[in-house]
Amino acid sequence: MVPRDVRQRPDAEQPPVPCAACRAVFESPDRDAAAFLLVDQLTIPVVGCADHLDEFRAVCGHTTDGTADLLDHRPAGGIACPGCRLAPRSHEHPLIPVERGGVVVLACPTHRSQIVGRFQTGLETRRQITSPLDTS
Repeated sequence: MVPRDVRQRPDAEQPPVPCAACRAVFESPDRDAAAFLLVDQLTIPVVGCADHLDEFRAVCGHTTDGTADLLDHRPAGGIACPGCRLAPRSHEHPLIPVERGGVVVLACPTHRSQIVGRFQTGLETRRQITSPLDTS
């Protein structure tokens, strides 16, 4: 699963996001409507429909001993990373496929990479947890 740039035009290799609610959010020019993923010491702005944001949060939650929370408002302490504070102003952000929708991570390249890695690790953890036990 390789993230794709949400601003790219879909082609034969990259079908559009099936979720109408996600598409509406991605096509909106209002980046101030971002939610905030809080996991360990990271505060990451993310955009997507409520269902796929919650799924993204749950999968990332498999990678922490604490909790992964999602805020629909700016956190009281703000965003500590200067790059992440400025990232929503950029026009290129990867789309992380989440089930039949997606999430756009509005973070600096370092934190974006960390969150994508956590999401991929969380997916693998979930797969291992839910796979049937081999009793033979």
